[in-house]
Amino acid sequence: MSESEPRPGAAPLTRWAVGGAGNDGYGRMFGELVSAGTDVDGEARLADALLPRDARVLDAGSGMGRVSAALAARGHRVVGIEPDAALVAQCRHTFPGLEVVESDILGVTAEQLGLFDLVVCVGNVMIYLADGTERAVLARLRSLLAPGGRILVGFHPVDGPTNSRTYPPEEFVADAEASGLRVDLRFGTYELHPPLETYAVWVLSPEA
Repeated sequence: MSESEPRPGAAPLTRWAVGGAGNDGYGRMFGELVSAGTDVDGEARLADALLPRDARVLDAGSGMGRVSAALAARGHRVVGIEPDAALVAQCRHTFPGLEVVESDILGVTAEQLGLFDLVVCVGNVMIYLADGTERAVLARLRSLLAPGGRILVGFHPVDGPTNSRTYPPEEFVADAEASGLRVDLRFGTYELHPPLETYAVWVLSPEA
C-alpha cells in the first residue's frame, strides 16, 4: 500500500495528503518570504479587523504558521491546527512561541480546544479537504465558535493549486448553509475588493 492510499477503515485522505512530496515547495516558499521580510500578512490584517483585542483565534490549516504568528504579534491568543507533520515542524522551528496542534480539522473538538472568537480558514484549506467532507468540516468549525464568533474563509474557487478542487461559490454557500452558517460578507481579496471569479474571501457566522 502506498503512502497516498488510506488504510482500511481510516478517514479519507485530504487532497493535500494525496499531493505527498509535491507539496514540499509550499513551506519552503513561505519560509523564504518570511525570512526576506516580505509582507505575507494580508489575511491576518483582515482577521485582526474582525476581532476585539486579546481575542481567541483558531487558525484551521495553519501551515507553517505565518497567519498565526501575525495574529499573535497583534496581541491575540492563537491556536493553530495542521495535519501535515512537516509543516508543523517548520512552524515550531520558525515560530517557537506558537501553539500548534498536529491534527486534521475533524480531529479536534471544543472539549479539547475550547471556543474561539474567530476561526481563520484561509490559504486554500477548503479546496484541499478530503472529497465530500466540506460540510462536516464547516459544521465542525461552527461548533468551535464562541458566542458572536465568526469564520474567515479564503480560497480559489477555480484555477487553484495542483491537486485542489474547483469549488464554485454557489456550492460553497449551499454547503455553508447546510452546516448551520450564513454568509455575512464576500470579497475578492483580503483588502476587501469586490468579488472575483478567481478568488473568494468569506465571512461566515452561525445561523440564529
